[in-house]
Amino acid sequence: MDEREFIRSNFFDIELTPETFFIYQIRKNILRAFQEAKVHFTGVVVDLGCGYMPYRKLILENQKVTRYVGIDLEQPTYYGDVRPDMTWDGENIPFQASSVDCVIATEVLEHCFEPNVLLREVNRVLVSGGVFFCTVPFIWNLHEVPFDHYRYTPFSLSRMLEFAGFDKANVTALGGWDSALSQMLGLWLRFRPMDKFPKAILTRVILRIIKKLEKTDMRPTVFDNSENSMPSGLAAICYKR
Repeated sequence: MDEREFIRSNFFDIELTPETFFIYQIRKNILRAFQEAKVHFTGVVVDLGCGYMPYRKLILENQKVTRYVGIDLEQPTYYGDVRPDMTWDGENIPFQASSVDCVIATEVLEHCFEPNVLLREVNRVLVSGGVFFCTVPFIWNLHEVPFDHYRYTPFSLSRMLEFAGFDKANVTALGGWDSALSQMLGLWLRFRPMDKFPKAILTRVILRIIKKLEKTDMRPTVFDNSENSMPSGLAAICYKR
């Protein structure tokens, strides 16, 4: 499978199969959040922790965007032949102050040991009024161990963004109760040790459940102590003061 087909089938046109059920819901939810946010992207867009750079084409389709720059570590852990446009050390973004119009970071902040430091660095490189968009998991297993450090609530993420110098932070849920359950079932089936036969039976059952949960999920519109208290993940968009 070539790079373009891999990105298409794993990030955009992902199908619910025994190979994809554990990432199916989260990838679809992130794509939806990205589609909603991309209208705010302009000028130079930096994709921080870009990985496979799956959203490059989607970003460049926006005529207000003049340049896309994917930035990742010198030796990414699992991205095969994909190489970023620029590399960084995980702390210092290689751009001058006030030189970037937009920074995006999808599923990156949980891997930052000092996220407040990184957010201030994002703020430094953005122009006044520049846009920062990010997504973070709420329901997810430990991954890229030992570089998986945090899970964020809507309240902690909002406070951190404000503390770093951002204004008008809009934090939204990637999914609600049903989406969270769908992700947990997929992760449980993918990673819990079990014999092949029961796993094969459970796979058929859980795929049907996940398909049903996708149709019935309701994203929270507020975050409270009851029916709106279980987001599957979070997206945030905010602006440099």
